[in-house]
Amino acid sequence: MPEHGQSARILLIDDHALFRESVARFLNGERGLEVVAGCGTIEEARQILEGDAVDLVLLDFDLGQRDGLDFMRVAEGLHFKGKVLLVTAGLNDADAAKLLKRGVAGIFPKHQPPELLSEAIHDVLSGKAWFDQGQLQRIVGARPQEEDDLARISILTERERQVLSFVFKGLANKEISDQLQISESSVKGTLQQLFRKTGARTRGHLVRIVLENYKDQL
Repeated sequence: MPEHGQSARILLIDDHALFRESVARFLNGERGLEVVAGCGTIEEARQILEGDAVDLVLLDFDLGQRDGLDFMRVAEGLHFKGKVLLVTAGLNDADAAKLLKRGVAGIFPKHQPPELLSEAIHDVLSGKAWFDQGQLQRIVGARPQEEDDLARISILTERERQVLSFVFKGLANKEISDQLQISESSVKGTLQQLFRKTGARTRGHLVRIVLENYKDQL
């Protein structure tokens, strides 16, 4: 997340130059956003991330011979700390589930209007997830085989259920603390408990695990 008063630095990764240029023009006209680079390959993206500070990557899934999953592996190897929002024309549920596990902050369909993309970007930068509820349900049904032996979560506490209900709605930690009238540190502590209990690495992964295994406890 950029410091107060600074624009969020965005990297566009899409192998269609016209799309990159169109999105860059739109986002550079939005307050608080700055597209600092655009590229069409993962190799170019690696070089950019090694040299520049980036807060958010807008990532297409289909990058010719490579795809968004390849980029997420590269980003993990680079210890990239920013957010990744997938912006794609099409994605099957199995790949969406894998991307969610890898830590993408959201999946945005290219056919949606640009104003909604701006909203999705600001939500992701503020710590929220951007997933359509119907899409989440489909992803739940596309669990990869390697997760079949996932350890079951023990009974959720009342506070964990409360916090999860707001995570599902896309609220950030501060908003959850306001809703529950508790400190933000208490919200963070509860989320850390849930991460340890589930083995989740991101909020999106946490949502998926809970929906797969413990929806009846919510």
